[in-house]
Amino acid sequence: MSAPRHPPRWDAVAPPEPLDETALLGLVRADAEAHAAALPAGTRFRLRAEITPVQAAFLDRRGYLVFDRVADRDEVETILAEIDRVEAELLARGESKVHGVPVWFGPDPDGNEYLYRMGFSSVHSPFLSNFVRDGRFEPVRRLIGDDARIGEREKDGVVFNRYVNATGSLRPNLAWHTDALRDLFYNRRMPGPMLNVGLHFDRIRPQDGGLRVLPGTHKQSGWATLFSKVHFVTQAPDPAEVAVETWPGDLTVHDGRMWHRVEASPETGWASLRRSMYVPYVRDAVLEKHAGSPTPLYLRLFDAVMRWRAARARRRQAASTAAKNTSDT
Repeated sequence: MSAPRHPPRWDAVAPPEPLDETALLGLVRADAEAHAAALPAGTRFRLRAEITPVQAAFLDRRGYLVFDRVADRDEVETILAEIDRVEAELLARGESKVHGVPVWFGPDPDGNEYLYRMGFSSVHSPFLSNFVRDGRFEPVRRLIGDDARIGEREKDGVVFNRYVNATGSLRPNLAWHTDALRDLFYNRRMPGPMLNVGLHFDRIRPQDGGLRVLPGTHKQSGWATLFSKVHFVTQAPDPAEVAVETWPGDLTVHDGRMWHRVEASPETGWASLRRSMYVPYVRDAVLEKHAGSPTPLYLRLFDAVMRWRAARARRRQAASTAAKNTSDT
């Protein structure tokens, strides 16, 4: 397997040890809730054969969990190399959609075409498909429900995201949102508990930008879920937000009903690169997509916006390059 073009940032400083739950595994619910309430926001957990009482209580109270380095170094680098390969294949074929879901390309810091978001990533990669179905993730599946399945060909499939802060970047950040809008389009009803399962590929400190969540907002009213911020427009930091700190290989679980966003990195160029992959666990009736599937209305709207942003980004990139060439001469 070839190496990724942009290797993950491996920090020389190891992450804090995950919470030692050896003496906590037998806690009854009330005691687990009390213990979880006293834990700091940045607590890291170890993914075991079962979700522990304290983990379940922490998730119920705050709306998120961080599991320490569930994927190892070789797996992280192999997944990134696979995405590079799939990106090259899509560009060579000129594909702009996968199973009806738009693939978002824009200029990278060097002015080349770059994949920023792709749904159904595992459809193109046997390695990815096998990885997301690995037995180590069974506790997460059961946390979502005994009847939950991995929807590799449902909704948006396995979604891979890249964020880069640079002149002409298509996705330096992502404004506040909940996932309620997406599920309203799919289900035509307010969603119940919905857990997003993400794998992270770069060392991201709070000062590096990255995922921000508003703990507890997964229990807000339907009105607050839809209207307490302007979806995909409001970007200002919230005093109550928590920065989710990650190391390559970390696995996060967060309730999609909570308000969350992605803060842009203060760095520019490739130093700002942040990558994540979200695995869909589905409990609805099976509704698989295929090559001829129509694009949902909400994605058509987003795609129009992203195409406009991509065109603007290319113009900005061209202007920046022209200005640099002029100054060099």
